Amino acid sequence: MKIISLETFIVPPRWCFLKIATDEGLVGWGEPIVEGQAATVAAAVHDMSDYLIGRDPDTIEDIWQTLYRARFYRGGPVSMSAIAGIDQALWDLKGKRYGLPIYQLLGGAVRDRIQVYSWVGGDRVSDVVTAAQDRATQGFSAVKMNACEELHYIDSYAKLESVVERVASVRAALGSGFGIGVDFHGRLHRAMAKVLAKELEPYHLMFIEEPVLSENNDALREIAAHTSTPIATGERMFSRWDFKQLLQQGVVDIIQPDVSHAGGISETHRIATMAEAYDVALAPHCPLGPIALAACLQIDAISSNAFIQEQSLGIHYNVGNDLLDYLVDPTVFDYAAGYVTIPSGPGLGIQVDEERVREMAAIGHRWRNPIWRHADGSIAEW
Repeated sequence: MKIISLETFIVPPRWCFLKIATDEGLVGWGEPIVEGQAATVAAAVHDMSDYLIGRDPDTIEDIWQTLYRARFYRGGPVSMSAIAGIDQALWDLKGKRYGLPIYQLLGGAVRDRIQVYSWVGGDRVSDVVTAAQDRATQGFSAVKMNACEELHYIDSYAKLESVVERVASVRAALGSGFGIGVDFHGRLHRAMAKVLAKELEPYHLMFIEEPVLSENNDALREIAAHTSTPIATGERMFSRWDFKQLLQQGVVDIIQPDVSHAGGISETHRIATMAEAYDVALAPHCPLGPIALAACLQIDAISSNAFIQEQSLGIHYNVGNDLLDYLVDPTVFDYAAGYVTIPSGPGLGIQVDEERVREMAAIGHRWRNPIWRHADGSIAEW
């Protein structure tokens, strides 16, 4: 069997899908994407096609090493996301070729299902209590919300107090057994992150996420000294070498590699295993589409340190098209009692609706994240 083509599809709301075809008619699907840079990543995928056409798709590890090491410049979000989508598609092909889910090819599952959480509140956080109650009614047992909007290096404590009030209201409404994650989104800098982490401690959060940007991970040690709340980060880290430095610091409790950014299933598996050696939990980042979620669930199936999975159903970014719209059988992601069952079909365990993909790719998207500014006119972290 040989690879004969790579085809990308930029589809709304903000995703990019990849189809790898073979000379025997078998195809695999991946999701190579950097949110806001879909066309750039698609171009990177096609740039890599010279290393793939004519190759046996079974040689996944050699292809991964070729794409990573055989080119002088490596790493970064665009290159690693392109590799990630290719890697997902190759694993999908391999699973279909041998009639097995990917997790069986990687040693077999350690779990049948995994807890999932849902987003509430949007970018400019509002009405989180009603939204969280709705999610609880839908069967979710955990939610995540953004902490705040724009926040300067040193800013008003009134803004932090409003965050605490929102979190307190969700905790009061849903009780101590309900999971709450608060995503700082890298919008805070070290000084204010220390304060907010400490102020949120009484509400027994599931985690605080990205209290500072990943380029400031050295600040996590000081932030951790101000709270016992588990600290999560990793969505803007792209290889085992990025995570090696973080894990060696001993200040993170949960890593959140994105299977569509961090080199795909192959590399995320290695990152997860490395984290287990440091007694660190895994919660893969995934505010993306159905192919990315299916890839995450394959990793969750084989990772004993995985404990919860992000998913994008109903997320505020999904305007016009949602998680299930590109699947032939959307029931593969049925959520029950706060959990999703690991798909057990061949490859990724999903069937992509190619007709729908092609229809929506004709529309495409040019999604961009908002540009925020502080009151003084300077750029704020989004």
